[in-house]
Order: sequence, then structure tokens, then C-alpha cells
Amino acid sequence: MKANNLTRCGLAQDGRPRTAGRAPKLRFTAQFGTAARNLPSRAQLRKWAHAALENDARVTVRIVGQAEGRALNRNYRGRDYATNVLTFVLQDSPPFVGDLALCAPVVAREARAQGKNVAAHYAHLVVHGMLHLQGYDHERDADAHIMEKLESKIVTNLGYSAPYAKDQGGKMKVRE
Repeated sequence: MKANNLTRCGLAQDGRPRTAGRAPKLRFTAQFGTAARNLPSRAQLRKWAHAALENDARVTVRIVGQAEGRALNRNYRGRDYATNVLTFVLQDSPPFVGDLALCAPVVAREARAQGKNVAAHYAHLVVHGMLHLQGYDHERDADAHIMEKLESKIVTNLGYSAPYAKDQGGKMKVRE
């Protein structure tokens, strides 16, 4: 994340949140648009979202099925397939406002393929989406490194294994 993005999203130049000396507040809603198995609870989703919170935010996390996930990705990103998580930023400065959509079949399939616990993968994707909501991105290598390092710290603090491992060249990659 560039320094000007840090200040734009309410972070000090050192990357710390600006919340006037108090913990950031989360207004949270969970929606379940699918009856898939092994879905996280509202309490889990809230805990994971709050763990990644650097500034006040109002967030809706919606768990969707394959058809809704595909439609959202097609309509908003022009990609005709379901993806694991989409972040919709409605207000890009504190208090942040946005929605996360997690596609249950994609999350379950990826967790199996990567040999991960499904809850651990959901936790990682909620953290990932929350960081996007707060202005982090991974388009450039330097930004990706910052975001992945922060994701790993948050996910391990939640009690799960780090979601990224280093490849032979020392670059971070999703654990497989």
C-alpha cells in the first residue's frame, strides 16, 4: 500500500489505525444465501472480520452459492465464473462501508485442494476481504507482500496456520 493510500484510508504513515486511542468499532451483518454444509456461524464471521479491523466499519458478509457467486463476479468484474471472495467497497474512508461475498462451493473446493480446514480458509478469506475494504491491495508485488504478511499475522493470531508459504524463490504464495 502506498503512503498516500495509508493516509487516505485513515492510517498513520506507520500503518497504524487512527481511531482516537480506542478499539475500532464494527457494525456487522451476516447473510446466508445458501444452505451449504460446513458454513461458519455468524459469531465466527464477526470474529474474523473484527480481527482484521483497523478502523471503524459497517460490513455485511454474505455467504452465497455457485450461481449467485458467478452472477456477482460476471456483473461486477466481467469474469464469468464464481470466485472465492468479492469485496464491494461502498465507502472508502473511515468509517468504511462495504459488503463481502464468499462463495461456499468455491471456498470448500479450495480448502479441500489445499488440504486446509474449511473454517481456516473462510477465516483467511474474510480477513482478505476486510483488508481490501480498508484499502489494501495486491496488484503490485510490494503491496502484495504487505497485504500477505498482514493476513498471515491476523490468521495466525486467530489460531490457524499461516495461509501463505514461501516458494523456492522466497516469494509468498497460497499454501497448497
